[in-house]
Amino acid sequence: MVSKSTKLVLFGLLISVLVSISSAGDAFVYYDFEVSYITASPLGVPQQVIAINGKFPGPPMNVTTNNNVVVNVHNKLDEDLLMTWAGVFQRRTHWQDGVLGTNCPIPPKWNWTYQFQAKDQIGSFFYFPSINFQRASGGYGGIIINNRPVIPIPFATPEADIVLMIGDWYTKSHSDLRKTLNGGKSLGMPDGVVINGKGPYRYNDTLVPDGIDYETINVHPGKTYRLRVHNVGVSTSLNFRIASHNLLLAETEGSYTVQQNYTSLDIHVGQSYSFLLTTDQNASSDYYIVASARMVNETTWRRVTGVAILRYSNSKGKAHGPLPEPPQDQNDKTFSMNQARSIRWNVSASGARPNPQGSFRYGSINVTDLFLIQNKPPVKIGGKKRATLNGVSFVNPTTPMRLADKHHVKGVYKMDFPHKPLTGSPRMGTSIINGTYRGFLEIILQNNETRVHTYHLDGYNFFVVGMDYGEWSDNSRGTYNKWDGIARTTAQVYPGAWTAILVSLDNVGIWNLRTSNLDSWYLGQETYIRVINPETAGNAELSLKTELPAPDNVLFCGALKKLQKPQRISSAANNPIKPVFTLLMICVAIFYLH
Repeated sequence: MVSKSTKLVLFGLLISVLVSISSAGDAFVYYDFEVSYITASPLGVPQQVIAINGKFPGPPMNVTTNNNVVVNVHNKLDEDLLMTWAGVFQRRTHWQDGVLGTNCPIPPKWNWTYQFQAKDQIGSFFYFPSINFQRASGGYGGIIINNRPVIPIPFATPEADIVLMIGDWYTKSHSDLRKTLNGGKSLGMPDGVVINGKGPYRYNDTLVPDGIDYETINVHPGKTYRLRVHNVGVSTSLNFRIASHNLLLAETEGSYTVQQNYTSLDIHVGQSYSFLLTTDQNASSDYYIVASARMVNETTWRRVTGVAILRYSNSKGKAHGPLPEPPQDQNDKTFSMNQARSIRWNVSASGARPNPQGSFRYGSINVTDLFLIQNKPPVKIGGKKRATLNGVSFVNPTTPMRLADKHHVKGVYKMDFPHKPLTGSPRMGTSIINGTYRGFLEIILQNNETRVHTYHLDGYNFFVVGMDYGEWSDNSRGTYNKWDGIARTTAQVYPGAWTAILVSLDNVGIWNLRTSNLDSWYLGQETYIRVINPETAGNAELSLKTELPAPDNVLFCGALKKLQKPQRISSAANNPIKPVFTLLMICVAIFYLH
């Protein structure tokens, strides 16, 4: 018979679980993704692309702040797969990040269920396959995280959300592009630009063949729409514009911006923006939506232009004539940079905030560590073409790093990523940054290549506080924006220039810092930041406040492969209430039956 004291303990457990569920009150949102190949002709050439549920691009995920998101991914490809949710913080759910340093890949014909919470954030993000160069063939889609109803948005509610996935495109498959890189060659100029998986409207009979399917966005006059635009391409910066319309910038990657009108905006690889588009024109004809290559010889790259159509319900005819001009700044290196500097954080808007939580005075927080991270053109290491950061080309471990920590597997990685560029020969290795929990990290990204690079950090927003041409020095801090620098997840670094970011390391995990340029990422231009809460050592209860345990359906590989069972798929992840409900019923039964 259970003692009275034991009953009270069990009853207390029952009450605490009930309270945690009722106080959270956070809904579950379920998605089922079948990732497979389909044949499509984005640029008029039949080719193999990666679809989600038979669609290219995949369906947008539409959730609300603090929703619990459950995504069951079925891998119908002929190779391993990982899906990553770029920009989603993964608070306490580092295990769901979907990159090789944190997850074993999903084998072909397997399914695996991701579960994470859109915790304390809003904004426009996207998902994509993170390995094997697969994003070059598709597999991507938008992520919308809405404010909770009790939190107002800093503008009138738009008529509708419109998601636009733009990106450079090759008619070769991702596996063929991979072979090109493995053979030591560059990918060369893309074959075009796709908008929502479709090629350009035939604005030019010479540049655009007949019969190409193009995207049409249907709108009503006198309305305001929210355009969520994502550059999901391989490596090309794109200038985005709509003929005769202003783009009112409202949000980027989880932060509301000071609202400013742009006639066009440069959107670099991996970046996401929200614009408010007011349909205030006379609809004498349809209007061009254009995404064209930037920071290149625009005459040579004319074919690398995507064109969709904005069609009013009262339109009087098809779009015709020349495209709206891109910025005429071939001889002005600072035009695009000044445009980027003009994007400011709306510090008065309500809603979820990036770290440090509740504080907008990031400029007065003491920096605890500095990394000057430099990229250079690809080099040969051991006879192979590789890309580097600070002279180190990253090698993905066969055993995910946090999983290795949990199972005490030694030698998987080294916390020896250099604070500044190496002076000796470049090397390969699994070299990561040892981050200090609750530290405040200053990272200088120095681009010594001739093209734009964008850098993304999983698990966090960071403050973009400065950028300029030339070499960064201590004196450069005098140019920092210490008040309303935008907080985002992906920042561009111009050729021969630097970008400074600040990040508060309060999210436990091992987080990927990478170039978003797929070719350089594939060749090793990445590292990770390991952030561990030392206060939780040996204290399981306290540990749960900063990091959840590995999920029941965790995949094993590398040194831990022997722990993997065939098709070890957890039903608990598909219905997370079941184990909690079972526990409650046990507690109730014991309490009342004894």
